[in-house]
Amino acid sequence: MAGLYLHIPFCKQACHYCNFHFSTSLKQKDGMVDAILQELELQKDYLKGQTLSSIYFGGGTPSLLSKTDLDRIFEKIKIVHKVAPEAEITLEANPDDLTVEKLTELKATPINRLSIGIQSFFEKDLTFMNRAHNAKEAQQCIENAQKIGFNNLTIDLIYGSPTTSNEEWKQNIATALSFDIPHISCYCLTVEPNTALDHFVKKGKAEPVDEEQAAQQFEILMTTLKSAGYEHYEISNFAKPDWHARHNSNYWLGTHYLGIGPSAHSFNGISRQWNVAHNTQYIKKMTNGQTAFEVELLTKEQQYNEYILTALRTKWGCDFAKIENWGEDLVQHFQKTSTPYLAKKLIQQKNNIFTLTDQGKLLADRIAMDLFV
Repeated sequence: MAGLYLHIPFCKQACHYCNFHFSTSLKQKDGMVDAILQELELQKDYLKGQTLSSIYFGGGTPSLLSKTDLDRIFEKIKIVHKVAPEAEITLEANPDDLTVEKLTELKATPINRLSIGIQSFFEKDLTFMNRAHNAKEAQQCIENAQKIGFNNLTIDLIYGSPTTSNEEWKQNIATALSFDIPHISCYCLTVEPNTALDHFVKKGKAEPVDEEQAAQQFEILMTTLKSAGYEHYEISNFAKPDWHARHNSNYWLGTHYLGIGPSAHSFNGISRQWNVAHNTQYIKKMTNGQTAFEVELLTKEQQYNEYILTALRTKWGCDFAKIENWGEDLVQHFQKTSTPYLAKKLIQQKNNIFTLTDQGKLLADRIAMDLFV
């Protein structure tokens, strides 16, 4: 089984914190769809005939695609790939796009899961982030989606914003839980280089992220969702039993996937490749039947680092037997670097599986980097 990711690089407006590749002009949308169809054809052999267990439309804002656009893409996917009957097919969507009319159209496509970028149910947070939707739309879109029949929903929420108090963060979580959503993804606000938020912080126009408060809100999140019956199966992801995101889980478990569209990444276990992050260049290359990616063959050490980075973030953790496959030198390195964290109870070991404790999850990136070769 493998995964397919399609990057749709268009947004109505730029969120202040976002550093993903996108354009706020839709002039090239039709040409982009044509180019995506061409790349699907050019890259049809990348996964070597593996059946797709997940298809994920990310971005950008894929909900800007019309039903005609989606129908064309699905038709091509069906021609060049075998799709499992029970495949998870996800579309990222912004609340302001999810009108009843739009949801009805989406329901008539193979899409069976929506990932909705709520971020917050408070107007001041949405204004600070420069989101395109308002607080009312944040709740209305969930109600609309459920009425139309989209039961497999996940929403994104952001904590750590200087505009969000601990009490307001609790209210955000409570509002999400009131909709009985099976999957919730929560991310700490990060000031990425060269974003509008980065500029505002440097100019003193916005407060930097308070790391202590962000940690408090993460702990509130873990405690509250655990009490509500959600499993914390990856640092940023919580799900009710049997509602794990297949696309995300495949990524963390090292499943092969093909990325289509500008800036999209692909991984086949031994190499990683990434497409050019430029819409015009990407369309031109696809029009001329050329590849648009660079390739990096992963060394043994890079494969080890990749495994540590992804596996340690999950409930499945790092399997010592897998580390042994890379040789005695990396076994010794892992034992040496993990021992201090075991002693501090930031990493725990059970049956040769190493996972982060709740306190360790607060330091996940730092711990992973210390375990790298």
